[in-house]
Amino acid sequence: MKIVSHNEELLRDALDPVTQPNSRSSQPTYNKLIRFEDISAAAFKIQSGVQKTPCMYSRLSKQYGMDIYLKKEFLQYTGSVKERGVLYLLTSLQQEQQRKGVIVASDSNFSMAVAYHASELRIPVFVIMSTSTSPARVKMCREYGAMVISYGTSAKDSQIHARRLAQENGYLYLEEEDSAIYLSGLGTMGLEIHEQVPKLDAVIFPAGGHCGLLAGSAAALKHLNPHIAVIGVESESFPVLQQSLKIGHPIEDQACSNHQFYGDVSGPCFGTNSLQLTGKLVDKVVTVREEDILISMLRLLEYERATVDAEGAIGLAALVAGKLPELKSKRVAITVCSGNLELPLMRQCIDRALPLDNRVCKFSLLLSDCPGNISKLLEILTREEVRVLDIKQEHMFVISDLFTIEVTCIIETRDKIHTAQLRNALLERYPTMMWTER
Repeated sequence: MKIVSHNEELLRDALDPVTQPNSRSSQPTYNKLIRFEDISAAAFKIQSGVQKTPCMYSRLSKQYGMDIYLKKEFLQYTGSVKERGVLYLLTSLQQEQQRKGVIVASDSNFSMAVAYHASELRIPVFVIMSTSTSPARVKMCREYGAMVISYGTSAKDSQIHARRLAQENGYLYLEEEDSAIYLSGLGTMGLEIHEQVPKLDAVIFPAGGHCGLLAGSAAALKHLNPHIAVIGVESESFPVLQQSLKIGHPIEDQACSNHQFYGDVSGPCFGTNSLQLTGKLVDKVVTVREEDILISMLRLLEYERATVDAEGAIGLAALVAGKLPELKSKRVAITVCSGNLELPLMRQCIDRALPLDNRVCKFSLLLSDCPGNISKLLEILTREEVRVLDIKQEHMFVISDLFTIEVTCIIETRDKIHTAQLRNALLERYPTMMWTER
């Protein structure tokens, strides 16, 4: 007689086999019980193909009043945790299918991982991307070894074309979903976190519609230590997981964003299996604002020298937003699972994050058009030790006294306290100053 632990019973209850006749992927579905043994087997099979990324103590710990450990999955070769599930999925294919090849249709982290690992395994791989895909993503995918084909003006066009090519040529059409194989591969990160950081109190994961990482890692962590709190974080603008858990099944007509900033954070809920597993094993799901994600990206860049995207930063954003006060003085691991942030978008994010963090400020004031007045203003700014980023004078369209100019300054400060000190100093000298709120 086999003795089954309480956690294995939870896994069995969470993942009863589900019939999915209208599966969105042409790959075979493996909707069976995800067991801890499956995750262990995945870890053994992929150990030579993916990085065992560090889970390091963070300098941010003092700022947020807890011991923070960052699991740096953005250090994987393609910059994403998706490599774990993809590699296990590809190595589980039959040899005949590996010989024929696979095809995907997106520019997501999943597709990048498929492109790289299929090439490494000598599996023919084709990636269909819409014509609106950024040239940098197309170039990167080709460098990973995939045959990239630009087709259609939307993701839907690319998917239809990929399915047609798969049917005509015998390729296996792959799309991110929640088969037990894929979830087991993703769950190997939970094994590593438990091994690397002893006596953990909580682990924070990105959630959203693509909650496979959350579900798979929760299965591993809860088996090893049922007392670890597993927490998911998703965007307040797209609370797909919270809504799906509330009604008990993946929601239809989900509101998603096509903006590259959100990436997988706003993706649709892709499976009943991962949703049921999340409902059984995840302790809490919280939402954060876009502003919290931007500040989190800024914190990781400054304190950890880590350039991450929204999916990578959303876990820390829950602490930035103050959504988890119960974790004060606890040992907490945060998964930083994706670092695929393109340069133009990175610039935009930093430019938006600095004003949100009260580090870049803008003000306007009226001065009489007399020699020395602007010099006096600059003397105050120098005395307050701020950096002037931009200064403009307006003469022609000032609606006030005839010989008055409007001066607008954009300045950089150290932090919120420094900003408040500067504002008070300026108001004391210029009572009519107009401070632009963010």
